[in-house]
Amino acid sequence: MSLSIRNRIPGTVTSVTTGEAMATVKARLQGGQVITAAVTADAVKDLGLAEGSAVHVVVKSTEVALATGPVSGLSIRNQLPGTVTDIATGNAMATVKVSVQGGELTAAITKDAVTDLGLAAGTEVVALIKSTEVALATA
Repeated sequence: MSLSIRNRIPGTVTSVTTGEAMATVKARLQGGQVITAAVTADAVKDLGLAEGSAVHVVVKSTEVALATGPVSGLSIRNQLPGTVTDIATGNAMATVKVSVQGGELTAAITKDAVTDLGLAAGTEVVALIKSTEVALATA
């Protein structure tokens, strides 16, 4: 099966906390960062997720926000520091490629955001991803 989702970063499950309907799964990425995914309890069972499972963290580009530094006071736990490597700007939207330790992310953001944040190749950024926007796939 082919997917249009470009953001796929390999990692290893470090913990699974399962409730009645939902679960939180923490995975350590190859670069050492920890990312949290909120998935259904059924997905944990169906994928056989457990501590030590090899997974791919999967995030749609439209679900990756960018900041020019760490952001506090938010419920967003997934904050991955990186560096802008490329920007493709259209009339309204832009895709921004960000190198993070152990992989690369693509963020689809507005052209205005690129201008407002002063983004260019080499700009240090933090990718912000809500746990509910992170899917896991077995490796």
